[in-house]
Formats: sequence, structure tokens, C-alpha cells
Amino acid sequence: MRYFNVAGPCNSIEHYMIDASTRLHGVKKLIDMKQYFVIHAARQSGKTTYLQDLAGRLHAERKYYALYCSLENAQNITGPERGIPAIVRLIKNKLDNTDIPNRSNFAKDADYEDFTGVLGVSLTRFCKLLDKPLIILFDEADCLSEDTLISFLRQLRNGYNDRSFVPFVHSIALVGMRNIRDYKAKVRPESLTLGSASPFNIVTETFTLKNFTQEEIVQLYRQHTDETGQVFEQDAIELVHEQTQGQPWLVNAIAREVIVKILQSDYTKPVTAELVSKAIRTIILNRPAHIDSLLERLKEERVRKIIEPVILGEDFIDRDSDDFLYAKDLGLIRENNNFRIIPSNPIYAEIIIRTLSSTPQKRLQDPKYPYQMPRYLKGGRIDVDSLLRDFQQFWHANGAIWADKFDYREAAPHLVMMGFLQRVMNGGGQVIRDMASGTGRLDICLVYENRKYPIELKVRYGKKYLEEGLEQTARYADLHCCSEGWLVVFDRRSTVKWQDKLYMKKETVDGKTITIVGV
Repeated sequence: MRYFNVAGPCNSIEHYMIDASTRLHGVKKLIDMKQYFVIHAARQSGKTTYLQDLAGRLHAERKYYALYCSLENAQNITGPERGIPAIVRLIKNKLDNTDIPNRSNFAKDADYEDFTGVLGVSLTRFCKLLDKPLIILFDEADCLSEDTLISFLRQLRNGYNDRSFVPFVHSIALVGMRNIRDYKAKVRPESLTLGSASPFNIVTETFTLKNFTQEEIVQLYRQHTDETGQVFEQDAIELVHEQTQGQPWLVNAIAREVIVKILQSDYTKPVTAELVSKAIRTIILNRPAHIDSLLERLKEERVRKIIEPVILGEDFIDRDSDDFLYAKDLGLIRENNNFRIIPSNPIYAEIIIRTLSSTPQKRLQDPKYPYQMPRYLKGGRIDVDSLLRDFQQFWHANGAIWADKFDYREAAPHLVMMGFLQRVMNGGGQVIRDMASGTGRLDICLVYENRKYPIELKVRYGKKYLEEGLEQTARYADLHCCSEGWLVVFDRRSTVKWQDKLYMKKETVDGKTITIVGV
């Protein structure tokens, strides 16, 4: 029986999968035109599955010889004098596991001392022995160290330029998380040159693997239904799509968590939205290896410069910058229909905030901090005023000290507060966060016993911050069909005394009661 795969590439014999050949269009045409091109997509989005399928299809057509070769094992090798010979050996090892003729002659008697030419020479000599054109699909191409990457691309460019006179690889795909533009940013500032001829100018086009559409999620899950009889209810599928935005690994991971872990492979029970919600919470709390590796990127300065404005609701993001494209290629962010920059899906948004606010969450587990749900319950409802008064005092006592220890210092107040709220809501509630650049705030909705409590977080900035904040909070309360909301305003001015910053007052806006909380 097939299953939902969450580890490594998929194949249709063992795994439920969307036909890899349908996920990109135009690649075969470029190959026929002898072009070199880039395929990039976020981690765990199906790149390797697609490449292995493409290599198999090309080989089966008998028009080409096609080789899939991962460069991942060359990742930690610095210096082209070691890196280029390693790449040649990787190609040789991959060829040994194919039926391509004369494969034993590849790099035979290669001069590895000539690291500036051994790759190009080996490929030329091998292509002379073949009766059909050779295609190479280089996976993890963006993991090479800077100098190795330049030498690698230069040797490919030399072979590409001389193909009319000397046999060389017919078509090459460079595949990884990053676009070719970010390859350049990795090895040099834009103001510097790599020499008279750029090694990047052989690439004619770039492709990216898109996430699954809702229709493709239906197709994927229907395969399981057809084989087992187990049904995915419509609202469950819609929730999966909304929460994952079609990210392939998450789509598979949720199905696996529900079917294998929660239902214990009892195929008589349907997959419901409630079970999907439970699976999502488990994935968020467990933070599997795929997500951990992605979140490691949050520590990088170029990623911080993009993610922090999204948390704050600022719009100081240059969409043409290498940093923005890098964060987008990693799969951390996307643009919504309003052209706002937001986390790529709600699951990642939740995990990003939990990760960045983990320090206050851990410290708040100390018994000396009594901030737990029962403290704030009155008549089965959350006393948000009381909760926020406690936060005012907590921030007064600890905020400045903790904020100095954040890498994301501008967003530190927001992160500390979310750590505080998470500590409280772990007692049985839920924290929903809505982040987007250019909004000027962060939206939070507490949910407990099917009741919602909308809260806006805003930094005091400009003369109209309060007027804007009240209007935004009223709209946010209306969005959740609530008659009241809370506006938390962080005043970071060093010239104002603490006692003047801490206040709580109520206003009425568009029929909504808005409590303004100064911090």
C-alpha cells in the first residue's frame, strides 16, 4: 500500500504523489534547444522528485542520455582545488549507477591537479564517446562554496561557448533553493566584477516549482481514498489548503499525522477538519527536521531584515533586493492578493513567532510568574483587561532587559508580548496571529471556548498613530464579529517616564468598545 511521504523524494510506486511532469512547463522545450537553465524552489517542495522523474522520462525517450547528480556532498568543501575534483567524482559515481555507455571512461586518467579545467575536460572527452546528447541535472547547485561555484560555472560556460566545435553537455539544469541572481549575491557584491566574462551569463531562463493548488491537494488525497476507502471531508481539505497554502511537505505531513498517528490507520474513519487542526498543532509543537532547518535561516541578518518589518507591519522592504528574493526563495514569505508581504503560510507564521519568542516563553515557565489561564477567567470568559494590566507590569519590570537580548530588537516588544500571551493561552486557548507588511500593526486574536478577543499591537509613531490604531482595531473587531477590541501601544521613547507610558482607557469607535493599553 502506498503512503504519504515526508522523507526524501517521492516515487509513484511507494507514495501518493502529484505527477511530477505536470508541475513545470517549458523545460523540455529548453532542453531540445540546448539551453542551460535554473530551477529553484523552497526546501521540501518536490525539486528532487521532479528531477529524478525528468531524468527517467528523458532517458526513456532514447533521444538523450540524462543524468541526475546531486552536489550536496560537496557542500562543506572549501576551495576549488578540492571542490572541483569532488564534483567530478560525484558525476563519476552517479554515472556508475546508470546504463549510459562508456561510463567507465568518464574522468579516466583525469588530471585533478588542473582544478580550473578538469571538469570541463572530463565532460568534453566523455561527450565525444556518446552517440546521443547528454543532459545533466545538477541538484543542490547553490550549496557549493563561493570559489568552487565560480570555477564550476566558468568551466560549464567555456564548454557551452565551444559546443559548436567541441562536444559538450547538450543541456544543463542548475537546481536549488536560490535563483541565479542569488548565486551572484552569494559570491560578490554587485559593485564588484568576476572578470571579463561572467560565469552566470549562460543561463537563459529560470523556473520555480509552485505549491499545490487546492485541486491538486484533492487529487493527492483522492489517491488514498481510492486505495483505502478513507474519505477526506471537504472542509478538511479546505483547511489544509488554507493553512499550508499548498506547501507539498506540509500537505503530506498533515495527512500522515492524521491517518497514521491520530487514527492509527483506521481507514473506516473520515479525515475531518477537527483532526486536521489537531495534526497541525502537533506539527507546530514538534517542529520536525524540515521546519527546524528552515527556521535556522531566521538567524541570518539578511533574513531578519525582511522578517522583522513583516512582524511590525512596516513597509520598508525593497522587493527588488537580493535579501527579499532570498527570503522568498527560501519559502519564508510571499505576497498576498493585496501585495502585502506575509509569511508563506499560517503554519510557518505560527512557528516563526513561536521560535522568535521562545526565550520569554521558556523564562515564563518559572513558577515565580503566575500568568496562567485560571487567573484571568471570569464567568467562563477571559478578563482581557486584567491580563493586559499584568502584562504592563511585567513589561515594566522585565521588558527593557529582555529586549536587549533579542536579535530582532525592533520587534522585541511584540515578541515578548506574544511569549507572554502564549504562556497564558497554553492553558487551553489559542493565539491567532495576522502579520503583513505595510499595515502598521500586528493583529492578534485570542480564542477561548469559541469566544474571540481581538488585540492590535502598535508602536507609537507619528502624530496619527492613535487615530489609525483605533480605526484598525475597530475593523479587526468587526472582522471577528466582536463588539470590543484592545489596542496595545508600545511607547519606546526614552524621554517619557514609565508611569506616563502605562495607562488604560476606553473609547467607542463605530459602535465598538476599544480599550487602549499604553505600554
